Amino acid sequence: MHRILHHHLLLLAIAAVGPAYAALEVDLDSPDSIIAAAQLKAYDVMTYYKGNLTGQIPGILPGPPPAGEYYWWQGGALWGTMIDYWHYTGDTTYNDEVTQAMQFQTGPPQNMYMPPNWTASLGNDDQSFWGMSALLAAEVGFENPTADEPQWLALAQAVFNSQTTPIRRDDQCGGGLRWQITPLNNGYNYKNAIANGCFFNIGARLARYTRNDTYAQWSSKTWDWMVGVGLIDSDYNIYDGGHTDKNCTDINRAQFSYNVAIFLQGAAFMYDYTQDPVWKTRVEGLLANMLTVFFPNGIAKEISCESDVNITCTTDMLSFKGYVHRWLAVTAQIAPFTHDRIVATLRTSTEAAVKQCTGGASGRVCGFRWVQGGVYDGTNGAGQEMNVLGALLSMLLDKAKAPVTNSTGGTSQGDPSAGTDVSFLPYTGAVTQGAKAGAAFLTLFFLTGCIATLSWMMLGWGEVN
Repeated sequence: MHRILHHHLLLLAIAAVGPAYAALEVDLDSPDSIIAAAQLKAYDVMTYYKGNLTGQIPGILPGPPPAGEYYWWQGGALWGTMIDYWHYTGDTTYNDEVTQAMQFQTGPPQNMYMPPNWTASLGNDDQSFWGMSALLAAEVGFENPTADEPQWLALAQAVFNSQTTPIRRDDQCGGGLRWQITPLNNGYNYKNAIANGCFFNIGARLARYTRNDTYAQWSSKTWDWMVGVGLIDSDYNIYDGGHTDKNCTDINRAQFSYNVAIFLQGAAFMYDYTQDPVWKTRVEGLLANMLTVFFPNGIAKEISCESDVNITCTTDMLSFKGYVHRWLAVTAQIAPFTHDRIVATLRTSTEAAVKQCTGGASGRVCGFRWVQGGVYDGTNGAGQEMNVLGALLSMLLDKAKAPVTNSTGGTSQGDPSAGTDVSFLPYTGAVTQGAKAGAAFLTLFFLTGCIATLSWMMLGWGEVN
């Protein structure tokens, strides 16, 4: 509760600076002005978080439906945003919440971000978003947990290792990760870009951080699978996924910005690690695709659900722009040949993002649509606020240190074998209705919770598929 009071005092102090910030006006040529605006947006983002209040669950945004709008993975995404907030601004206001949240959801004793209350409903991508935030903490030198707690690097390694085990992998569609982990979940028969993109991204970053080539080999294998199955085409379009019962030939050609961004950032890490020109070519191709498809006129647009006349985006999709801005900023840092193009685009996009933050009683609530010339679209939510915060932070990329490694200042302790002693629901072949029933029984046996809780977990959830 004391932290909430502190947030209110911080808001009053920032607001007292002058009326220029009431509508989130910001001078993008002034780091101080950007930081001041980011402080306001960080506060606004954190007003959606209730996990630091008595009786609430640390780490998660209100949800999942019907209890609230947000799924478990978006908590992990929130903490990645707030770790970057500290990294780019130096403001430690929310660091205690970050550490508490990231530690509370680790899922002991295996500590691979599969806590018992959520395991039955998890996708590989859900788990990975928490792992990517833990890895980010290691890369930017976020304060290490106490010695008796899981360490940031080890948490990321546990997530990665758990996804290399045979129970997550099979030969259907020639390999690749399924979207869902548990056989009885909707989407278990779907192999998609985001699950494999997260795995690719974590592997590339772990390879650079640890200099262990095994991680890079897994990432290279994942890239080759994506190309081989047709989810990455010759123009570097990345399509959403395909179904195992169709041998992934029924490709869903929907395109989402965070799919391209997560592969782009991962490819930049692979190039930095290997110095292989093939990865530079891939970075160039993905960047050209990203800027052409998802930044028309230099402004971020989620083309799959944001048309000129309406917005059909799910709550998940409403948060993609912030990740894209943040991941592009890191790409510019570690792949300097991309820097000027990325910075120019991020600036144009951030200007548009800030201009439309004129809603609500505060006069600075942000919507989702940035392409309307400064017109607030009437939407609001944690995703919209994280998007603009991510955009503002991306404008500080030249003032911040690039991600470190364990030989360039990284201090997080790792565990190369973390997450390898996994015993969940072994894959035994194509899933029949009988197998699904058996899986359901085992899941209910192993997990805490009740049938009423599990029922909403299994209904499709409204995530991207």
